[in-house]
Amino acid sequence: MAYSNEVMERARQRLESAKQERESQQLRRLAEAYDRVPRLKQIDMELRRSMAAAAKSVFTQGGDPRTAMERIRGENLALQREREAIVAEHFQPGYLDEEPVCKICGGSGYMGAQMCQCLMELCRQEQKKELTLLNVGSECFENFRLEYYPDRVDPTQGVNIRSVMAKTYEICRRFAMEFSARSGNLLFSGGTGLGKTFLSACIARTVADRGYSVVYESAGHLISKMERAKFGGDEEARRESEKYSECDLLIVDDLGTEMGGQFTTSALYTLINDRILSGKSTIISTNLNSADLEKRYSPAIASRLRGEYRRIAFMGEDIRLKKSWGL
Repeated sequence: MAYSNEVMERARQRLESAKQERESQQLRRLAEAYDRVPRLKQIDMELRRSMAAAAKSVFTQGGDPRTAMERIRGENLALQREREAIVAEHFQPGYLDEEPVCKICGGSGYMGAQMCQCLMELCRQEQKKELTLLNVGSECFENFRLEYYPDRVDPTQGVNIRSVMAKTYEICRRFAMEFSARSGNLLFSGGTGLGKTFLSACIARTVADRGYSVVYESAGHLISKMERAKFGGDEEARRESEKYSECDLLIVDDLGTEMGGQFTTSALYTLINDRILSGKSTIISTNLNSADLEKRYSPAIASRLRGEYRRIAFMGEDIRLKKSWGL
C-alpha cells in the first residue's frame, strides 16, 4: 500500500509520541508507588546494585563466576518475591507493569522489514485525513437513496432508470469493499446532480478505511497543482502531484470543468497512461460523453478511457434540485 511520505511521517510521529507518553506514564506511576511504599524503591535500588556488584566481582576478583552468579541470583529472587508481594498488596493488577505501546513490535513500528499493524493503523487514520475535499459525515453507502431515481423507462435509452442506478450502486459498493492493488478503473458518466460525486466519496472513504492510499481531487485542482509543480516551482504542489501517480486509488471528480489547453491535455494523458501502465486504479467522473471527451482532449485520451476504463452510467433527474425543492 503506497502511503505518501507525509502520511508515513505523521504516523511515525504519532507512534513516537505514544511511546513517550507510555514511558512517562510508567515513570509517574513508579514515582507515586515509591512515595506510597518507600520499601519498593529500596528493593529496586538493591536489585540494580546487586547486578552491578555481581558483574564487578566476576571481572575483578577472580574465582568461579558461577558461584558468584548463583549467590546473586538467590538474593535477587528473594527481592523479587518481596517486591511482587508489596505490589499485590498495595496496587491494582497491572499498575506497575512496563507494557510497550505495542506488544507485537515493542513500539518500533516494524518487525524486521515489515510494517507492524500498529503503524499501519496510524497510516490508515492519517490517510483518511487526506480526504479533505469530502463533506463530513454523509458520504457512505448506507445513505445512498434509490428513491431519488425515477422508477420508469428512459425514452432515449430504453432502460429502467432505477434499475440502472441499482446496478451502478452495487458496482461501486463491490469495487470499494473488494478493492485491491489491481482493481481496474471506472469512468462515471452522466449529467449533473446524479450522484457521481457522492458515490465517488463513498468509495474513497471505504477504500481508505481498508488501509489503501487514496487521493480524491477535482479535475480543476488536479490540473492547477500539476501546472504549478511544473512551471511555478511550488514544492507543495510537486508533492501533491507525486501523490497522483503513487497512490493506490486516484479519484478525479468533474473532468471537463477544468481549464482546457495544451498543458491540460498533455498532463492528463501522461497521468492516465502512467497509472494504466503501473496497474494502479483510477476513477474519473465526468458530464461529458465519449464524443465530447475526444473533442475536448484528444483521441488518445478518449481511447484510453474507452479501452481501459469500465463505463458506469448515471441516469435520472438532478437530485440536488429535488432536495432543494424538498422532494
